[in-house]
Amino acid sequence: MKAARFIVRGRVQGVFFRASAREHALALRLDGHARNLGDGSVEVVVQGDAAAIDRMETWLHDGPPSAEVTELYREDLGVHDVLPGFRVVG
Repeated sequence: MKAARFIVRGRVQGVFFRASAREHALALRLDGHARNLGDGSVEVVVQGDAAAIDRMETWLHDGPPSAEVTELYREDLGVHDVLPGFRVVG
């Protein structure tokens, strides 16, 4: 099982980005969370199948229709303890 942390920048807060990320992650059977960061970006941490994480990354490049993603950063993580399911935090 793989894990990755993404930082998504642009117009990504107040546009249902976290809720949409949750729906997409659950459809891909990924565990993790999405949360707003103080600088206006969104952090998404996912764990699961490597191919599903890659598909999540592809989705994060665009996000939901109302978002405008200008930058996406990916950090691959080693074994990472996340709770089952996908949560929207904060």
